[in-house]
Amino acid sequence: MQSVKSCKKKTTITEVAYISIIINVILSAFKLIAGFFGRSGAMVSDGFHSLSDVLSSFVVIIGVKIAQKAPDKDHPYGHERFECVAALVLSILLLITGVLIGRSALEQIRTNSFDTQTPSLLALIAAIVSIAVKEGMYWFTRHYAKLYSSGALMADAWHHRSDSLSSIGALIGIAGARMGFPILEPLASLIICVFIVKAAYDIFRDAIMKMVDRSCNPDTEKEICDCAREVDGVIDVLSIQTRVFGNRIYVDIEITADGSIPLSQSDEIAQSVHAAIEKKFPTIKHIAVITRPEISG
Repeated sequence: MQSVKSCKKKTTITEVAYISIIINVILSAFKLIAGFFGRSGAMVSDGFHSLSDVLSSFVVIIGVKIAQKAPDKDHPYGHERFECVAALVLSILLLITGVLIGRSALEQIRTNSFDTQTPSLLALIAAIVSIAVKEGMYWFTRHYAKLYSSGALMADAWHHRSDSLSSIGALIGIAGARMGFPILEPLASLIICVFIVKAAYDIFRDAIMKMVDRSCNPDTEKEICDCAREVDGVIDVLSIQTRVFGNRIYVDIEITADGSIPLSQSDEIAQSVHAAIEKKFPTIKHIAVITRPEISG
């Protein structure tokens, strides 16, 4: 089982971001060429949208590299919150993307300025390829975001999803233009705008929650307590306090042990609790275990 876990973790966050950059550059070039030769302004715009996603991947790389720096004199608790900063930047970029898409759509509807050219089949194929590739990149990046509890990587995943949604709008617009209904593209873009803005809000909110010492969810705290109770010598768990620091967790737990045992044995029990929790929950960075004696009457 251990070998499976290590196999899954071979791909690092930085490597995932570099993969995103390479795919975005290739896909952007393909979409721009298809848009130009396929007579589709929507596909050209979508190509530039994909190219802008390269910036978000660089933000992830910078944020993660800073977050992984060792503690120093000015940051004795580490730099994990810099990843939250990266997630905040990406959520703002995602919000701007959504607003620009919505603004452009409203402007087209208001001025009745739809593309009069009939796009070719090449532009239609490019939109379908873009949707498939970007949706695949969304699920790929989302998998590693959850694996590493990375808010910045999750924000980058949603950038892929926003590009996929943008390509859906382009597909509807291209198909509509070929059928004589070019207004379908701005209408689809308005709906897509709502999805993107909602995703930006969720990412922003999650990043803020991780920066204000929010506690873990009750289920995680219960699992930590249950893990401590399974250690030999632990009578019960009196209290637990947790706080999320970036993508890592800090735990203060108070346990009871037999009050008649030597102090050294009590300390060994505390060390065993520390080791058991640290092994079961790899996202926990720091654990403080306090042992209270219980005197049997």
